[in-house]
Amino acid sequence: MSELQSRTLNLEGVELSADLRLPTDTQALVIFVHGSGSGRLSPRNQYVADALARRGLGSLLFDLLTEREQRLDNLSGELRFNIPLLSRRLIDVIDWAGRDRQLQSLRFGLFGASTGAAAALVAAAERDQVVAAVVSRGGRTDLAGAALPRVKAPTLQIVGGRDPVVLGLNRQSSQALRCEQRLEVVEGATHLFEEPGALERVARLAGDWFETHLNTPGSPGA
Repeated sequence: MSELQSRTLNLEGVELSADLRLPTDTQALVIFVHGSGSGRLSPRNQYVADALARRGLGSLLFDLLTEREQRLDNLSGELRFNIPLLSRRLIDVIDWAGRDRQLQSLRFGLFGASTGAAAALVAAAERDQVVAAVVSRGGRTDLAGAALPRVKAPTLQIVGGRDPVVLGLNRQSSQALRCEQRLEVVEGATHLFEEPGALERVARLAGDWFETHLNTPGSPGA
């Protein structure tokens, strides 16, 4: 069973809407970081969160931007690539979860898509004692820049075989990462993994990664 809760995250200066899934007796929480122009209602992230719940893994999907910021970004696109802003916002959410009575005992993982993957890796580097695993789906992990060598959490990059630009950038990120890592190519998939079976493959890979690294005693965040 998985309990779905609507939460309002009261962070410094902003309020963000969030959806929390907590399977019975879960020991882990995966915080989702959506990509360019998306939000907590992203159907792809919702699909993966549901798949994780069936494995007993909790999830938190939240809007990185306020309603006002989202309207601005819809017009200009200027915030979706503001990695310092997105990373800071995510770090505030991680810290919030670490203070929440219902969540603070769980081990934390991050699932980032597109530009959200860069924010996830920066946050993992900044909260290396808390974040125990990272998964990137079609992520612009290269935008994490100087944070990449500082990431300690085991990191899985998942990219479509028909997404050559992002695949090349993920390979560059692999060379910069110093943590346990893997690059998985979903053959025949494009950037959004819309092809039959592609998103199912993403969910399976992510679930395996999080089960391995979030259910290990002594992981960061334990």
